[in-house]
Amino acid sequence: MADRSARRALGLSGEDMAAAWYEAKGFEVLARNWRCREGELDLIVRDGRMYVFCEVKARTSDAFGVAAEAVTHDKQQRLRRLAARWLESDAPALAREIRFDVAAVTDGRLEVLEGAF
Repeated sequence: MADRSARRALGLSGEDMAAAWYEAKGFEVLARNWRCREGELDLIVRDGRMYVFCEVKARTSDAFGVAAEAVTHDKQQRLRRLAARWLESDAPALAREIRFDVAAVTDGRLEVLEGAF
């Protein structure tokens, strides 16, 4: 149980860092951990009518690979489907542009890969 709590705390810390990064750049955080039956979107932000769907991957080290490498092709496809569902059901306005980013947090350092896929 301690492992699960530690992983959850690490994930929340990474999401907090990513959300703060977007806010510092003038984005509005619309949703964190948006869920539906098919899955979850970690972070949804917007700048006007540009929506960004950000997958956050946090690791304590890169001993088992870089955090961003965990966003496989299958995961990318799932995120695209989830984003389409969110845009249909919850978007406050019609999207002019969408982007998929990956926020990689390794040992407390944040790297945001804009337009990662």
